[in-house]
Amino acid sequence: MLEPKVLIVIPSYNGVAFFKDCLESLSRMDYPEDRYDVLIIDDRSTDDSVSYLKDNWPKCQLIVNEKNLGFAGNINVGLRLAIERNFEYAYLLNQDTVVEPDFLQEAVKLAQSDEKIGAVQSKLLLYDTKEINSWGNEIHYLGLAYAGGYRQPDVNIKDKEIAYPSGAAALIKVSALKYAGLLNEEFFMYHEDTDLGWRLWLCGYRVMLSAKSVVYHKYEFSRSISKYYFMERNRFLIIWQNYRIRTLILLTPALIAFDVAMFLYSFYAGWWRQELKVYSYLSKPKKTKIMIQTRFSVQSLRQVKDKEIIKRFTGRIEFQDFQNPLLTYIINPLFNAYWQVVKRLIWW
Repeated sequence: MLEPKVLIVIPSYNGVAFFKDCLESLSRMDYPEDRYDVLIIDDRSTDDSVSYLKDNWPKCQLIVNEKNLGFAGNINVGLRLAIERNFEYAYLLNQDTVVEPDFLQEAVKLAQSDEKIGAVQSKLLLYDTKEINSWGNEIHYLGLAYAGGYRQPDVNIKDKEIAYPSGAAALIKVSALKYAGLLNEEFFMYHEDTDLGWRLWLCGYRVMLSAKSVVYHKYEFSRSISKYYFMERNRFLIIWQNYRIRTLILLTPALIAFDVAMFLYSFYAGWWRQELKVYSYLSKPKKTKIMIQTRFSVQSLRQVKDKEIIKRFTGRIEFQDFQNPLLTYIINPLFNAYWQVVKRLIWW
């Protein structure tokens, strides 16, 4: 039996320093050469990425965008091609990764074991320490998201269901994409993989971690102000479009309390301008219309109750590169306690 056809989609932005290690590792993988293609989509890099790829990796397909589309738009260029060219799977891979030879074989094997599996994340290990980068990502009930197991030792990890797959190393079933939809390009960057994983669960698919599919990630945590804006804005978009209205009503007290706390803290942390920018975005009639249309589209696809989906959500924020006493002793205990009560009331 032939292996499924896979399009490996690598978004590129100023990645010339990473491509040698990444593409050399791909050249050593054990998946049949005639059953996969490598597609690199450059999002207006300002370094030598394009010339390097053309000169050194001519077998890789290369698309250079006419304008910067952001991570979501960039990835969607590849996902649309995967659909048009009748690939059975698309594998999303960051440019700053190195793969084990059997990473694709193992991810596909797990995906093929159940027709309801819509996505499989490879086990992501930190390139330098070989600790966990992500063993499947976590969704906080207020729309925040983070890498599960970050900096934990790689010991006794098994295949399991996860809330959503990291876009750094994820196999997506093309038939599931046709039903659930592509990445939401309104996000531009950050949380677009969170949204896709949530939508896959909502549409009746399963999302899994493959412990035997291993990818190493040259990961660096970014504290940039622009990252804060996109992450804070996009969590509002995620919860608005994916929860039922009754769930949103139950969560409103926690949402308000958390927003007030974040707004006050933003003055101390120096990102109050970005916080106001988020509110400005959400208040624009044009954006409100887009949000309503997106919500209607997503909810029309629903196959699974919120009651089932939220079983995979968490009430705590646990990320080792961002810890402070406010989070540890106030935010996590209070908001987790609220979640433990409220989630038992969601029966729809």
